[in-house]
This record gives sequence, C-alpha cells and structure tokens, in this order.
Amino acid sequence: MKNIGLTLLSLLVLLPFASRADERALLVVAEAVEINAQPAEVWKFVKRFDGLKDWHPAFAKSEIIKGRDGHVGAVRALTVKDGPTFTEELLAINDASMAYTYDIIESPLPLDRYQSTMTVKPNSSGGTTVTWIGTFVRKNPRDNLAEGESDAGAVKFISGAYAGGLQNLKKVMESK
Repeated sequence: MKNIGLTLLSLLVLLPFASRADERALLVVAEAVEINAQPAEVWKFVKRFDGLKDWHPAFAKSEIIKGRDGHVGAVRALTVKDGPTFTEELLAINDASMAYTYDIIESPLPLDRYQSTMTVKPNSSGGTTVTWIGTFVRKNPRDNLAEGESDAGAVKFISGAYAGGLQNLKKVMESK
C-alpha cells in the first residue's frame, strides 16, 4: 500500500503541469485489492494483455488485433458484455517489477488521454496486492455536464470498473 501512496503523490505533484495545455483537469483513479495468492502466480494471470475477459466481469471478448501479446505495441480489442468495443495499446510491460501500462486508443467513454498502469506486488501478509491506477481527462471541457460526463461522474465510473474487476480477480485467483 505504501507504493500506492508514492505513486499517487507523484501523480498529484504532476497534475498542475499536465492539465495546463487545455485546462481540463487530469483526473486520477486508484484501486487496489489484497489477494491470497503468490505474486508470481497472479502476475502470470494478469499480464496477459488479451486475458482481461478471463477475470474482469464486464468484458465478453478480448483479443490481440495488432502485434504480439506481452510485447510493447500490442493492441487489444475489448468487447463489453453489452456491446461497446474499446481499443487499447500496451505501452510498457516489465516482468521484473510485475507492471504494465496501456492507453485507450478508441472507446465510447467521454474521456481523453486515458493511461493506466497495473502492478502486482507481494504484501506483508504473504499474499499479493494488485493496484490499478489510471489518469485521464474529460472529452468535454464544459461545466454543468450530465453526471456521467462530469469529473466526479468519470472518476466514479472508472473507479467502479477498476474495483469490480479487481474484486473478481481476487475471487478467480483465490478459487484456483
């Protein structure tokens, strides 16, 4: 959990500089889950860039449409169970630190400049902490937007997506 604090602190220090170009606030979401499984086992499962459908309940399909799974530049198409599709690119992956970073290329979400990092770390109880951190801005810079398009609505939506996925990952990993 200490790593989450350091990462968030770093992001918060950079926030004022990152949003100056177009005055939209850079929003940050961080969720974490403790899993009673070994970090290497969890990493082996979550690092598959085409494997999100295997543990995130919102996705029906995940496939690599460009490049190779596990290699920088790989592009995945994610199909949500109710139909919309997301296209995401793997920007970085590091087996030694058990982390990867990706961005959204195309999606139906009212967000821009979305980038997310997932990390897997050992925790003090002998298990694993998985952290999912994302940054993004709203597409529409106007005020007085519908709740789903406001800063608070966007943060709530992404936070819910991360938390739901991580809770299901915990369930999947602990039932193995």
